[in-house]
Amino acid sequence: MTIKLRNGVFLAPFHPVDEDPTQCLRRDLELIEHLDRLGYEEAWIGEHHSAGYEIIPSPEVFIAAAAERTKRIKLGTGVVSLPYHHPLMAANRIIQLDHQTMGRVMFGVGPGLLPSDAFAMGIEPSTQRDRMVESIEVILRLFAGERVTHKSDWFTLVDAACQLRPYTWPHPEIAVASSVTPSGGKLAGRHGFGMLCVAATQTGGYDALGINWKVANETAAAHGRIMDPERLRLVGPVHIAETREQAFENIKFGFDKWRDYFAGITAIAGREGMNTQSIDDLIRDGVIAVGTPDDAVAQIRRLQDKQGEFGCFLQLAHNWANFENTKKSYDLWQRHVTPVINRANEARETAFNWARDHKERFIGAAVSAAMQTIQKHQEEEGRKAGISAKAAE
Repeated sequence: MTIKLRNGVFLAPFHPVDEDPTQCLRRDLELIEHLDRLGYEEAWIGEHHSAGYEIIPSPEVFIAAAAERTKRIKLGTGVVSLPYHHPLMAANRIIQLDHQTMGRVMFGVGPGLLPSDAFAMGIEPSTQRDRMVESIEVILRLFAGERVTHKSDWFTLVDAACQLRPYTWPHPEIAVASSVTPSGGKLAGRHGFGMLCVAATQTGGYDALGINWKVANETAAAHGRIMDPERLRLVGPVHIAETREQAFENIKFGFDKWRDYFAGITAIAGREGMNTQSIDDLIRDGVIAVGTPDDAVAQIRRLQDKQGEFGCFLQLAHNWANFENTKKSYDLWQRHVTPVINRANEARETAFNWARDHKERFIGAAVSAAMQTIQKHQEEEGRKAGISAKAAE
């Protein structure tokens, strides 16, 4: 592998309905601060409006707050569901965040994944993907500084332009959500966007991962582009601890609640079978990773063997464990998984082995040098004593 794998988190977020929502949101902000201190590179924040579990309706508002609490982590919308927004409003909010974060914002877009959101707004699900494409193509024109007139069956622009140009040139990085259908791959290939594979480890999503990346590459080639694997992000759920036994004990806190929601209310292809599988089955099939840092490394290797190179692994944020054990899991990943995946310690290991393998020669030379120094000192002291004795006579 030649690409250095970046680390990140995909924060939907998932919060059980028996917890205080204010505290949940404050904890989400604290988590982003924690990840920033640990050196994680990216955090993507979801948009949802119904079902009561994923409780951030505006990733932009959350990102604005998180940006003031962090220093280096990049913050992405994961995603702005474009059919729910007027394109001029969406473009203006992202440009404002681009300035407020001084270039740390990323623009993730999608059609909207939670079916109840679309129904609540009277949006026919069959229109969502086409509307996403129409919206982002208008937003690209607005980002470029064009004055746009465009009439659609769901929005109108009349001689419209953004008041600000983006802080990032030519605009913040754009990534499109890709789960089961190939629409995200087609859009990414046409415009050179990154891809957010939000179902990379799901049964259906995992199989579709390679297909959608292939679609993206074929579409890109037809438009004279080459897809950049560094901008391919795969999402998967993980929890690790010092031992497998401890990891399994930790997730008794909230795994079942999460699975009931994730595989039930939000079920899409690849999720609906999770309720009938044991945790051991889900681990065996690569759907989730629970265990030690070695198990997390194995999960990344599994994805690399399946997909080839990709640029970033985003841990799907969840509340399987309590907050302290959740933070510890992210810490263990950065301490023990990242250096293995990116071969960060190869030079150190080579240096250590070299010093160990030649220790007899090195230690022998050091001991000899020390003995010579001692002998020289003794000789000098002897000469000084002789001089003093003669002076006394």
